[in-house]
Amino acid sequence: MRDTLLESISTSVRTVPDFPLEGILFRDITPLLSDYKLLSQTIERIVHDMANLHWDPDIIIGPEARGFIFGPLLSTKLEKAFVPVRKPGKLPPPTLKIDYNLEYGSNSLEIHDDAILPGQKVVIIDDLLATGGTVSACIELCKQLGAEVIGTIFIIELEGLGARELIHPIPIHSLLKYPA
Repeated sequence: MRDTLLESISTSVRTVPDFPLEGILFRDITPLLSDYKLLSQTIERIVHDMANLHWDPDIIIGPEARGFIFGPLLSTKLEKAFVPVRKPGKLPPPTLKIDYNLEYGSNSLEIHDDAILPGQKVVIIDDLLATGGTVSACIELCKQLGAEVIGTIFIIELEGLGARELIHPIPIHSLLKYPA
């Protein structure tokens, strides 16, 4: 059966060759963000998909930077809390910090050490899943705070880069999938 919404989202994603490095096909979601109707429909679709997956989180986690876009939109629709995960030095202390590897290097992330209570259920949302480094770091931060990560959501998943294996057994839901 044809899914016209996913087709519209896919059509809005711009492919930019050789960015940020030669040989990379960058999937740019900026056109999706500039279409407020499509963006709203995308969030509604995620809410619908989460209901079908029986994911009922207490908190939505969004890593910097594009998780900051989708996370608050989703948390507002679900009437759930949003907690940002940021690059070092962007949150006032006290925070927890984790170092992790990216597709193009390494980085660190932080979360407030009182952002999540033990036992709370969390869903992490971001725009793109590639190697899984960012989401894996978010999962580890949530676990250190005693949370249960019940799922992860992405607009785009780049297949074949090992992300699914890295974060297994945490469930992954992606709206669109592209070969890496």
